[in-house]
Amino acid sequence: MFSETAVPYIKASVPVLREHGVQITTVFYANLFKAHPQLLNVFNMRNQADGTQQQSLAAAVFAYAANFENPAALAPVITRIVHKHASLGITADLYPIVGTHLLGAIKEVLGDAATPPLLDAWAEAYGALANALIAEEKNLYGNTTAPGDLTQMRVADIITQSPTAKTFRLQPLNQAALPAYIPGQYISVYVTFADGQRQPRQYSLSDAPGKNSLSITVKKESLTGAAADKSVSNWLHDNLKVGDSLQISHPYGEFAINALHDKPVVMLAAGVGITPMIAALNHLATVNPQQVVHLLYAVRSPEEYLHRADIEQAIKAMPQLKFKLYTSQAADDAQGRLTIDDIPQAVLKSAEIYMCGPTGFMQTQKQRLVEAGVAASRIHKEVFGPDLLEALV
Repeated sequence: MFSETAVPYIKASVPVLREHGVQITTVFYANLFKAHPQLLNVFNMRNQADGTQQQSLAAAVFAYAANFENPAALAPVITRIVHKHASLGITADLYPIVGTHLLGAIKEVLGDAATPPLLDAWAEAYGALANALIAEEKNLYGNTTAPGDLTQMRVADIITQSPTAKTFRLQPLNQAALPAYIPGQYISVYVTFADGQRQPRQYSLSDAPGKNSLSITVKKESLTGAAADKSVSNWLHDNLKVGDSLQISHPYGEFAINALHDKPVVMLAAGVGITPMIAALNHLATVNPQQVVHLLYAVRSPEEYLHRADIEQAIKAMPQLKFKLYTSQAADDAQGRLTIDDIPQAVLKSAEIYMCGPTGFMQTQKQRLVEAGVAASRIHKEVFGPDLLEALV
């Protein structure tokens, strides 16, 4: 709980943060990296280049100010942020550094409007949020691995899924044991660019747990300028060969697809968003092949149909799996659009629904599902970036 002195200042900050949030976070990151250049290896510099990271932090600060008296609303967001932080090896000593520069950016952008009582209120608010994140991250690390621990993996195979997507199958060096994970979770992959900068990126695991390898499916990105220069996905496509090594984190992520439901499962995917669904399908085919599953998959063209072999194998192994492919660039574009009308009403009434794909795709599908009477608590999305806070902003 916040002090009575701080509460009115936090509430009064909401419209200010809505108006100036991105400017504040842009100043924050510039000052942070100038003072602590080693953090350039921690933060996603591609997202810095295209402005996504600044928007994400602005949305997070605004959402926290608007919902600080509603812990239940913030809890799922905090859990998701904690998993992301754990995948990056974030430790408690980083939080005071971030706090100092965040308050400094608020003061720099707002000028005289950032009065000492306002800054004191935000110091209190940031401290409370930092303590919550630190405690959750400590618990999560305790159940998995030490902060920042990485595993050295060898590229055992590279499978071309489409003209722009490849699956990289990774095996541990020295026959080390593979970590356990739940379908839907992701790993951080670390690469070092030619200029010496080291960058992590998160990729959903795209095969079932319990095998002798981990798989990620990576789509090459159409980027320009500084964003292209720091694209880990493109580096993997252009440089990685069988036999090469990669450093990866332990698997994390709270987007976990339950393989033992007594209710129907609906999976809605677009493009490379199919990857966590493949991990779930391959797992279900082994542990629960009678599960009722409806998989609806949207791609722009048949050439972009990823993991075709996995889906065809799952159809053979799972008699209650219903699959439909949508190609939006087909002759009849309207017919090629994914629609939840293809899911029986009886299924929608009780199904757990999992979505992964571009932000616009998931926002549209969620809206349609809610309009169809599906409770928001049964809709699960794998998202990062500003859309993470969609329900709170």
